[in-house]
Amino acid sequence: MKFGFWLPIFGGWLRNVEDENMPPTFDYAKKVIQQAEQLGYDTTLIAELFLNDIKGPQEDTLEAWSTAAALAAVTEKIEIMTAIRPGFHNPAIAAKATANIDHISNGRFTLNVVSAWWEEEARQYGGIFTEHDERYDRTKEFIEVLKGLWTEDSFSYDGKYYQLKDTRLFPKPVQRPNPILYAGGESPKGKEVISSHCDAYVMHGGTVEEVSAKIAGMKEKRAETSNQPFQSFGMAAYVICRDTEEEAQAELARITDVKESEAYAGFKDFTSKSQLEQQLQLQDYSVSNRGLRPNLVGTPEQIANRIKEYEKAGVDLLLLQFSPQLEEMERFAKQVMPLVHPQAEELAKA
Repeated sequence: MKFGFWLPIFGGWLRNVEDENMPPTFDYAKKVIQQAEQLGYDTTLIAELFLNDIKGPQEDTLEAWSTAAALAAVTEKIEIMTAIRPGFHNPAIAAKATANIDHISNGRFTLNVVSAWWEEEARQYGGIFTEHDERYDRTKEFIEVLKGLWTEDSFSYDGKYYQLKDTRLFPKPVQRPNPILYAGGESPKGKEVISSHCDAYVMHGGTVEEVSAKIAGMKEKRAETSNQPFQSFGMAAYVICRDTEEEAQAELARITDVKESEAYAGFKDFTSKSQLEQQLQLQDYSVSNRGLRPNLVGTPEQIANRIKEYEKAGVDLLLLQFSPQLEEMERFAKQVMPLVHPQAEELAKA
């Protein structure tokens, strides 16, 4: 199991808690990622949204790609996985920027390809937002352009959405043949594109049974292609670790006390513009990315045992959320990681 975390670019993860003491600033993000390296975390995921989906569209949020480049320059070991949404990017320029950040990081920059779901954000920022399946058709071409430019000296492409002729991209990325492309999707169309064009599969939080079924299904779809097996299966989860189960449940009750606010501005688009396998309730949306469904709530021992169940189900990367980030990230590293993998104890003591 590898341990990753979502970079706190929105000011927190809780839609019902106004101030989580984790400001959406570069200074805070830098402090978080540098501490994470010392604690033994493997990966950070930087979401790409131009509006704040957690605290409300009127609140501050960091831009993903400039943040990723800056953090690549002040870290040494951690993988920096950054979301990219084809409707907001020119693929040739994105391929160039990716290669550049991959060199800045010395081969630690990867992408989470997201076909997008927030129509209002696309309207405000001039993004291309079409019907669900067409978004994935665009994503397929987008990835083909990325990979072509990363692997060929001169690349031409004549697709429905993108056309290039004799395009040259140098230097190539450090990672060969390409930086890892992660993606998550639950619709038949999404799974088809991901299994045929991406390198790893990431999931919203789910129960062990839900996630196990998804992994088995995606392995089957992958086997139908000519690709190598997926490199990784990742899952999002929110952690509430306390000394007693009673304390953990009290915190869970506090953060899921739903208060209708601007923080729920994207709820309708997320549920209506995506094709989700599980019905999403407003309380699930209290924490982003269905982070409460894995139930990583309780004592260190309870959480570690739960993580081992996910490991048996095939999950090898956890993308965790904490609040407040610095304090809870450290608690998890020192109290939970060693129970999952004893070798993590030495890193946590460093």
